[in-house]
Amino acid sequence: MGRSLNTTILVVDDEESIVDSLTGILEDEGYEVITASSGEEALTMYAKSLPDLVLLDVWLPGIDGLETLKRLRDKNETASVIMISGHSTIDVAVQALKLGAYDFLEKPLSLDKVLILVKRAVEKQKLVRENIALKMSIAEKWEIRGNNAGIIALKEKISKAAVSEGRVVIYGESGAGKELVARALHQESGRKDKSFVEVNCAAIPQELIESELFGHEKGSFTGAFEAKKGKFELANEGTLFLDEVGDMSLATQAKVLRVIETQEFQRVGGSKKIKVNVRLIAATNKDLEEEIQKSNFREDLYFRLNVIPIEVPPLRERREDIPVLVDYFLRTFADQYGQKPKKVSKGTLDSLKNYDWPGNVRELKNIIERFVIMNTSEVIDAKEIQSFKGAKSDYSVYKTLRDARENFEKDFILKKLQENNWNISKTAEELEIERSNLHRKIKALGIETP
Repeated sequence: MGRSLNTTILVVDDEESIVDSLTGILEDEGYEVITASSGEEALTMYAKSLPDLVLLDVWLPGIDGLETLKRLRDKNETASVIMISGHSTIDVAVQALKLGAYDFLEKPLSLDKVLILVKRAVEKQKLVRENIALKMSIAEKWEIRGNNAGIIALKEKISKAAVSEGRVVIYGESGAGKELVARALHQESGRKDKSFVEVNCAAIPQELIESELFGHEKGSFTGAFEAKKGKFELANEGTLFLDEVGDMSLATQAKVLRVIETQEFQRVGGSKKIKVNVRLIAATNKDLEEEIQKSNFREDLYFRLNVIPIEVPPLRERREDIPVLVDYFLRTFADQYGQKPKKVSKGTLDSLKNYDWPGNVRELKNIIERFVIMNTSEVIDAKEIQSFKGAKSDYSVYKTLRDARENFEKDFILKKLQENNWNISKTAEELEIERSNLHRKIKALGIETP
């Protein structure tokens, strides 16, 4: 009893005795049971209740069980269905399995066999749904967030580039989100169900980069105690992401170029040619054309890689997206650390929006994580960011002198209030203005005080 809490099973059969029998034994095992007597009713019940499993008779009035199965699977390709029949043939069973049925039961039913099969089907369905939920959470993790015009244009370019097999170079400052773009290109491509393999070319010592990319054979160098597949081999049929490709040595560049041209390579210390089908996506925070002029990057490799260039805007050029990112990071880290979601005050958000973010989204993410960890209050207010690197505004982004002046005044007063631990009298004295005048400015400029 109670073995399968909150598990719902839809029983579809026009024989009342069969329905009653199955309902009884399934409810005794703790399952919740709903019933239908026709294929049409089953489709309606399924859409309404989304059961974990369907026990479906082949012979039904109206549309038969096989047609019902087909329509169920058309609507939900993960629907778990066990077919039941008292007049089954091998052909019917084979057809049911081809249409996606989990298994097939014959009448008269063995109740023990029914329970065993139901348990297996429910466990499998649970794994399927967990896998879908995991994929959705991973997709959410790598989602590109924001509604800035530059981000909208970026998403459109990703969608167009993803469906092609063209190689892509992603340009952008450190922390701007180049890896997110690479993963989006993979996820929207025909290779999405294959591997996405990443190599940080700047993080791997030059003497190991070739082994990392192409693999090695046992004994090919000191410490090579066993054979190892390289990233190209692991990414076969999928996507290989070469992050910080501008830091790759010229010798390695030559070998990567050769793989692009031939789609084959040899492991370090090996003689066998290994063929691969890999889509290459590269990323860099360097100007590769400048690196070519400095003889740091091969021009022929540049032309091979740079089929579709994509530029990721820095965070300072999309300040209106900062509230969206802040909200997402607050929720993410609250979940991670088992806390209730925190909020930021308007003053704090203004300071975050006015900062230039040399470390881009990565820096913002780290700041929000620190806020969540170190703050005990539900609202993070402006005084909590005194340790935060002082907000530096690019006043050239404002259209009028009045807007620039107001924002400078706001930043300046906010900074002085923080330095004086929000002491109004002391701040007014330091600014050489009346205390009442400072109060009026704080209110007019929308500065939130603790």
